[in-house]
Amino acid sequence: MKFSFRKLYNWIPPGIICLLIVFGLFGYLGSQMGMANMLNTLMNTAHDLLLNTVFYIMAICVITGAIGRIFVEFGVVSLLEKILRPLMKPLFNLPGVSALGAILTFLSDNPAIISLAQDKEFSSYFKKYQFISLTNFGTAFGMGLLVIVFMVGQGFYVEPFIGLFGAVCGCIVSTRLMQRFIIKSYPEYKDEEVLVTVQEVKAEDDEEKKPMFQRILDSLLDGGRTGVDVGIAIIPGVLIISTLVMLLTFGPGSTGEYTGAAYEGVGLLPWIGSKLEFVFKWLFGFTDPHLIAFPITALGAVGAALGLIPNFMQAGWIDGNAIAVFTAIGMCWSGFLSTHTAMLDTLGYRKLTSKAIIAHTIGGLVAAIMAHWTFMLYALI
Repeated sequence: MKFSFRKLYNWIPPGIICLLIVFGLFGYLGSQMGMANMLNTLMNTAHDLLLNTVFYIMAICVITGAIGRIFVEFGVVSLLEKILRPLMKPLFNLPGVSALGAILTFLSDNPAIISLAQDKEFSSYFKKYQFISLTNFGTAFGMGLLVIVFMVGQGFYVEPFIGLFGAVCGCIVSTRLMQRFIIKSYPEYKDEEVLVTVQEVKAEDDEEKKPMFQRILDSLLDGGRTGVDVGIAIIPGVLIISTLVMLLTFGPGSTGEYTGAAYEGVGLLPWIGSKLEFVFKWLFGFTDPHLIAFPITALGAVGAALGLIPNFMQAGWIDGNAIAVFTAIGMCWSGFLSTHTAMLDTLGYRKLTSKAIIAHTIGGLVAAIMAHWTFMLYALI
């Protein structure tokens, strides 16, 4: 009788598999650190991340949210959309109006492209294969302003913009590769127009135009309030994902023993990174195996990945190249594993989720590689 993992998976209850994974992971951590030390480190790390990282990122979210709302209110977004529109077709094989989607996701987060795509007028410009690829296109710019401002706040000024260039390159690869996958699987989508079933949302015009001062004040407060919502939304990702990643990244305390203090761990990810060091060094220019924790975390949540940087800087593992690569891969991936399924489900094309994930994984790697080699070129100048 031929053995099949699929049959075994279907036979074993999912609850048993879940328990095996949970007990296996925490059993391993507890065996290395001691159960009491592991639990203390878990709580102390999460508490320190909340106070010293999450609130800092939330403050940036409030500021960038206010700036983004000001840009929308006073036509800066419309102006940028007109400037960027001619680049959309040659670079991304998308209609010019898609530039608006790039700007909105850059100022906010990945799902902004979906709310825009549900507008009848906007979606009428797209063929089906282009419309579906908006998931990859918008994700590559998600939370871009937040990532860049965060990196600048760490004292790096040129490197984040090198990373932005890398993210654009990764977006081109991801978007066009996704379009290729769609046309190969569904050739009819190449010529079919988008059939939109959502209700058209009509904006209500104010009978009287608000005074300039009130428009500025309302924009700042509304944008800041949106930033608070984003800041609160990243708390679970930072506290859960970053804490777990740090447990797998850092080693014992300064004395070489486990004390239950924050930011202790078992050093599993650096050990894996050391085995593949030649790959990461050539592709991304990473000088320390601990740095692979950032791209792994960015797959689930870019906010959580940003939470790693202050501790990495304190440990002396980060240089300008790492910041450029982190910016590129952080923007391009920006937690796409946790949003792609929901985004494609909203558009009505859940069956293409696996293709979108494959295309965007490749796009993120290209973004990081382009950022690294562009930084190397910049360093030579």
